[in-house]
Amino acid sequence: MKNLKFFCSFNGADFHGFQRQPNVPTIQGEIEAALHKVLGVETAAIKISGCSRTDAGVHARRFCFNAHINNAIPCENLVRALNDRLPRAIVILSCEEADTGFNARFSAKSKEYIYLLNNKKQRDVFCSSYHYPHELNIELLQEAAQLFIGEHDFAAFHKHCTMNNEQCTIREIYSFNVKEKDGFVEFAIRGNGFLYNMVRILAGTLIYVNEGKRNADDILEAFKTGEREKAGKTLPPHGLYLNEVFYA
Repeated sequence: MKNLKFFCSFNGADFHGFQRQPNVPTIQGEIEAALHKVLGVETAAIKISGCSRTDAGVHARRFCFNAHINNAIPCENLVRALNDRLPRAIVILSCEEADTGFNARFSAKSKEYIYLLNNKKQRDVFCSSYHYPHELNIELLQEAAQLFIGEHDFAAFHKHCTMNNEQCTIREIYSFNVKEKDGFVEFAIRGNGFLYNMVRILAGTLIYVNEGKRNADDILEAFKTGEREKAGKTLPPHGLYLNEVFYA
């Protein structure tokens, strides 16, 4: 039995997130169905483990999953066979044999998410990023983003928590950068873990900073009180990308 480590990309616009759910299309469901066709075993016998659940509509540039497979197909051939059977919105990038104990979720050391804004006056029909056609003060946003770096209680930046809850909302952010290129703005956030909707709320908080609705004191107060209303709005899922997963 081999433990295979895969990286894939997907456009999540038409899917209800990564994790398998009954009666709705998911990334996991599509990949397991493709594995069933390639390997010739029952779909129910194939279980893959993803590095993250991801919300409905969220995308990934390099998403990792692993699967224990009893088959002698070389990795290169397996990648080609899966891509022939997957929908166009999902592509397998690579496959390699991993240690027996490797798990895409629990072996991860950190993850990087990107929230992508289309900052042009008009929507880009070829890009699913969030359209924000207002002037952005990149310097101001970069300065505000640095307030999130380090270990903090992110209860105020989490959908389900309104007050501090001991250790459950403690996370560490390693880097938070705001980059602008060709009319697009990226909020790139790397950390040891993220709460439900946390990245979308962090990005929404920066949008509120840009609009003058929040400032540095508000962010520090949000950390202190854990009150959701002290942070910013939750931006829509279609601007969010899981950019990279790090295992070292």
